[in-house]
Amino acid sequence: MKYNRKLLTACLFFLPAVVPVNAQQITGTPGSPSATTTIDGKQLPAPDPKFGGVIKENAAQSKPWWAPRVVPPKGAPNVLLIMTDDVGFGAPSTFGGVIPTPALDRITKAGLRYTQFHSTSLCSPTRAALITGRNHHSAGFGVISEQSTGFPGYNSIIAKDIATIGEILKENGYATSWFGKDHNTPTFTASQAGPFDQWPIGMGFEYFYGFVGGDTSQWEPNLFRNTTAIYPYVGKPGWNLTTAMADDAIEWLNEINQIDPSKPFFCYYVPGGTHAPHHPTPEWVKKISDMHLFDKGWNALRDTIFENQKRLGVIPQDAKLTPWPDNLLKTWDQLTADEKKMFIRQVDVYAAYLAYSDYEIGRVIQAVEDMGKLDNTLIIYISGDNGSSAEGQLIGTPNEVAMFNGVQVPVEDQLKYFYDVWGSDRTYNHMAVGWTWAFDTPFTWTKQIASHFGGTRQGVAISWPSHIKDAGGTRNQFHHIIDIVPTILEVTGIPAPAVVNGIPQRPMEGVSMAYTFDKANADVPSRHHTQYFEMMGDHALYHDGWIASTKVIRPPWEVIGPVNQDPFNNVTWELYDLSKDWTQDNDVVAANPEKLKELKALFLEEARNYDVLPLDATVATRLVAPRPNITAGRSEFTYTRPMTGIPQGDSPLLLNCSYTVSADVEIPEGGAEGMILTSGGRFGGYGFYLLKGKPVFLWNLVDLKRIRRPGGALARQTRRGV
Repeated sequence: MKYNRKLLTACLFFLPAVVPVNAQQITGTPGSPSATTTIDGKQLPAPDPKFGGVIKENAAQSKPWWAPRVVPPKGAPNVLLIMTDDVGFGAPSTFGGVIPTPALDRITKAGLRYTQFHSTSLCSPTRAALITGRNHHSAGFGVISEQSTGFPGYNSIIAKDIATIGEILKENGYATSWFGKDHNTPTFTASQAGPFDQWPIGMGFEYFYGFVGGDTSQWEPNLFRNTTAIYPYVGKPGWNLTTAMADDAIEWLNEINQIDPSKPFFCYYVPGGTHAPHHPTPEWVKKISDMHLFDKGWNALRDTIFENQKRLGVIPQDAKLTPWPDNLLKTWDQLTADEKKMFIRQVDVYAAYLAYSDYEIGRVIQAVEDMGKLDNTLIIYISGDNGSSAEGQLIGTPNEVAMFNGVQVPVEDQLKYFYDVWGSDRTYNHMAVGWTWAFDTPFTWTKQIASHFGGTRQGVAISWPSHIKDAGGTRNQFHHIIDIVPTILEVTGIPAPAVVNGIPQRPMEGVSMAYTFDKANADVPSRHHTQYFEMMGDHALYHDGWIASTKVIRPPWEVIGPVNQDPFNNVTWELYDLSKDWTQDNDVVAANPEKLKELKALFLEEARNYDVLPLDATVATRLVAPRPNITAGRSEFTYTRPMTGIPQGDSPLLLNCSYTVSADVEIPEGGAEGMILTSGGRFGGYGFYLLKGKPVFLWNLVDLKRIRRPGGALARQTRRGV
């Protein structure tokens, strides 16, 4: 395997504002219980030091000696790394949107706002790149884990030669934690049977409170503390993970601070908002609905956001608003009254979810200030792990599971059955694509599309009050999600390790952004010169102000249908000069054939370097592709004790096969009712239960239809097979 390391030299530049990598720093008397030391960080864990005491025949003549405690370099900051989910560039108020995001505003005002920062265009891939500093294919996450295939760039396994930022900081003396979404544990290791090396606690994060997978209900989540499933919502109406997660993070931060105030923390805070289902509290829905932000529709919203972006200076004054895709989406004035009513309800709930998520993030930031730690805390707030999501289909859906099965719920039914409960625990809701497109203003396309900035451009704010003095400044350098780990390492003074757990490490693939912290460097050229993009066959190559992009073939809201079987060759290329065209509005490929040829060749080079090949444009096919599974080869499953929370990938799969479900049950006097076996829940799955003394087997077809197969009445101590 080859690695292109043209970018690495940028990581060697250090600023006075950054904690320098110094020689070993020792405090206290060597050998004493209170002694501390830094390490060179080349080998992790650091080798045990040589015993420095004296050992004689008797303790009275011997001298004890304690190994010093490992600590980070003096002055190394705390790190609070925040990222929201499925938020388009133009959604938050900080980047021109109409949805209030005061916490993101706060970090911008105290630090810097970045306008050309990029994701991979999809959840798991962006998150893998974020915590490793390597491209998503290098980290095994060319797609989400649920679509993993048996190729190095797509197997959803972060290899042992790629240590995460959690592992690096932990071994250098940081307290490390992960709150919220974990979409980097392979689906085939997500059960309580493990193995746990690909769970947060196995990747260097000492404490984990969150959910495993792409999304979850905020009302009744599949929640874990470390590797133990927990159910704190039981018996607590109104409980919501968005608030509970902030509470738990605040508790952890204060606990670390009270036990050891000198120990710096690294807190990775990644809430589920605003990935579907959109589950804000009713109070937030009312607050946003009363603001009437969306009454004029998605086209007017797009114009408003574009005007705000120019006013704020987050896009150039000569930037062009890309055209509305009339061939794909209706304009607002083409909709019926019922459609407008339903779609406004959808977006009000979405906006409430974003505002609510940002509010709870603000509580965590405030907790850091309340501890007196804000001045020396590096806060990186990334607005979205990809562009706004089009997975709600053209008309939105009360159940995202229906969308993934190619089923649409008509607007008439949405109004009749779901309007008043939209966003509650009775929905797994998502909004219409028209809103999605507007929230990606001023760009085209959405989440899943790697070739165009609607899928990859994210707003970012960074603050570090004791070191970043250009408060409120804007930075326009091109950067990418792989640049975050190198940035953290530079500001903490901790080098990227050469060896971790005895395994040589791959080089970092991103470049540090710390050079932009200095006001004198506000307008210097970016040190990130080249970056490929690829997602499900759609691809692009950026190089020094130019981007070559493939034309989008499959709209991302179409998950079922014909697939491009040759995504490497069967594509049409576009070319954009970003120095003159901020929004990818003017395709100049016809006038620059040699430039396109150069960038296409560079894409192939990058693809070979970073495990991007083979390209694969399939979507639904990969969701059901064979992959490792602890149930593989088994045809019989026996459960003798109550058990909950087994993920679908590690439980019996009853699709497309014949099956028998048997249960030994004891019927007490007076009869019995209750669940015996279930997989899924309100929004899809199956259940085997007793009702009024009779066994019933039920298939829930994405909450739209239920097929019941009742049996006869049971006598006491009867066994019944279905």
